[in-house]
Amino acid sequence: MPAIPESTRSSIILRLLDHAEKNWPQLKKVQARYHGSFAYITGVLPGGEQIPLLRLRYGGSAHSLGFAIYSPARDRYEDAVLLTGLPIGSPQQALDTACTVHLAAPGHQPES
Repeated sequence: MPAIPESTRSSIILRLLDHAEKNWPQLKKVQARYHGSFAYITGVLPGGEQIPLLRLRYGGSAHSLGFAIYSPARDRYEDAVLLTGLPIGSPQQALDTACTVHLAAPGHQPES
């Protein structure tokens, strides 16, 4: 798998920061760290606590990435499907899926 180019890294984090600010008030911000073809996304809560949320897998496009959600019970990332029912999608769709699982109160859905 190819490493994520710097321009794509910038695009991913800017899109996630903007989306989190508009749709996930439970998060103060999101952070990303990169390793090869993977981007590991962490949410930062208002008190400063950091929680792993998801892993994106780069396959050549900044708009269609593989998705794995962080499992606290297993302390690892597990391949999963997005709220759309697909295993790949945009970084924003991945953030919505992970935040719905990790942060949302029952019945909360991200705005379209």
